[in-house]
Amino acid sequence: MNFKAFNFHPTVSAGVLEADYEIPTPIQAQAIPPILKGCDVMGLAQTGTGKTAAFALPILNRLMGNKRGCPRALIMAPTRELAEQIHQAFEIMGRKTRLKSVSVYGGVGINPQIQKLKRADIVVACPGRLLDHIGRHTVDFSQLEVLVIDEADQLFDMGFLPDIRRILKHLPQARQTLLFSATMPTEIRRLSKDILRNPVTVQIGMTAPADTVSHALYPVAQHLKTALLLNLLGSTPIRSVLVFTRTKHRAKSLGKKLAVAGYRSATLQGNLSQGKRQAALDGFRDGTFQILVATDIAARGIDVTRISHVINYDIPSTPEAYIHRIGRTGRATHSGEAFTLITGDDRKMVSAINRIIGSKIEQRTLSAFNYNAPALTHKDSPKGQRKPHRTFSGANRGRKKTASGMNNRIWA
Repeated sequence: MNFKAFNFHPTVSAGVLEADYEIPTPIQAQAIPPILKGCDVMGLAQTGTGKTAAFALPILNRLMGNKRGCPRALIMAPTRELAEQIHQAFEIMGRKTRLKSVSVYGGVGINPQIQKLKRADIVVACPGRLLDHIGRHTVDFSQLEVLVIDEADQLFDMGFLPDIRRILKHLPQARQTLLFSATMPTEIRRLSKDILRNPVTVQIGMTAPADTVSHALYPVAQHLKTALLLNLLGSTPIRSVLVFTRTKHRAKSLGKKLAVAGYRSATLQGNLSQGKRQAALDGFRDGTFQILVATDIAARGIDVTRISHVINYDIPSTPEAYIHRIGRTGRATHSGEAFTLITGDDRKMVSAINRIIGSKIEQRTLSAFNYNAPALTHKDSPKGQRKPHRTFSGANRGRKKTASGMNNRIWA
């Protein structure tokens, strides 16, 4: 099966070529036909399965009618990064259609958004800023035809469900509604029953991560995590690495330590301005940064095809979050590796992850690493030592000692 089977409008088919799509992914193959027919759809799919195109292409096809210059499609997303990613996908796939898309989120000026909303056919928005526009009467959804709620479980986790219900009151009842979620907590199931009419359910890859990802656990004491991470980075042929931390503070701190160690790294966390977040993400995509340290929420919109490794510096809080995280590598036909640093406090979550994986994840140790090193006190921490720039062209390449010979003495 190829995309010609969907009989898209010629300008939409041109967008398929523009995006270099050839064979539909499973969710595209199953979701596009009912969306084209105008059915409501419940899509259950994890990250990296191609769901953006699964709803974007049918929406572009539907909007090729005569109405122009008013919002006829609304896509709600949990984070600024994901909203921008979806907006860019519409721009690439819809370039020949002349349909206009606008991304709407906080952290940037509202006036440029107001101007673009006056001419937009497609609005991709985060709930908070969208409610601001609705309150200001700077957006009119009276002609809306399609609503998409993307990453619904993450919207719920971030506390956006009340905002979504408020937004729904300002939308026409007669519309097509598409809801996509990786998991189905009770509140999202209730929301789906309230807003979907006789939906077609499409479920892809819910119980396990992609087969293209291999997994490994690295037991280590909490105070030695950073040292072990640096040893892993230095002993593994790594091209592009996404490192997850549990908190914004830890992401910022770890990013600084990686930079001091000589790595081209950036951080992505909620305290950064939108400009800095976008610069970090763009630099990671184009290879300026080879390591991106991120929190779960900030990383929700990351879509980088060739991430070679995902490293969980902190174990995720749920098995589903583990699936989300490691779904950033092994995308499409590429292989990837997922490393997770674990402490003695993580036993229960390791067991839960093993159950969702369906097998026991291999535990590994590094033979040259000193797992018995004591925690360094503040006075022991080396100061002012910057290691030389490192590359990931091969194991241990570029690992040079500092003048004091303390190449492996990294403080946690």
